[in-house]
Amino acid sequence: MAEYEWLDGHCLAKKGVVREFKAEWNAVLYRVRDRMFVLRGEDREGRPIITVKLDPLHGELLRQRYADIVPGYYMNKAHWSSLRLEGDVPDEVLRDMLDQSYALVLASLPKKAQKEISEG
Repeated sequence: MAEYEWLDGHCLAKKGVVREFKAEWNAVLYRVRDRMFVLRGEDREGRPIITVKLDPLHGELLRQRYADIVPGYYMNKAHWSSLRLEGDVPDEVLRDMLDQSYALVLASLPKKAQKEISEG
């Protein structure tokens, strides 16, 4: 079973990221400005998961390769993927998923916000 102890530090090391606990979802959200790029919570069975935004084709390829990566719980199934934290997806795969999610969400922000974050 993977532990991914580094996950929180990896997300928070990115420029402009804040962590927020959303009690009604019983989940931790990582945001850049007002946009979430990672949700750490549970699936319907109460198992720990992390949900990230990915390019739809890349997300589909990962889901085909790893049984512990599934369409995003409670999210748009094309753009979001969930990874079961109790599974055995390699650290470097999850790290890449986090980085891609951050990059996608950052790129969706207005140019002014992107510049402020990169200079911050």
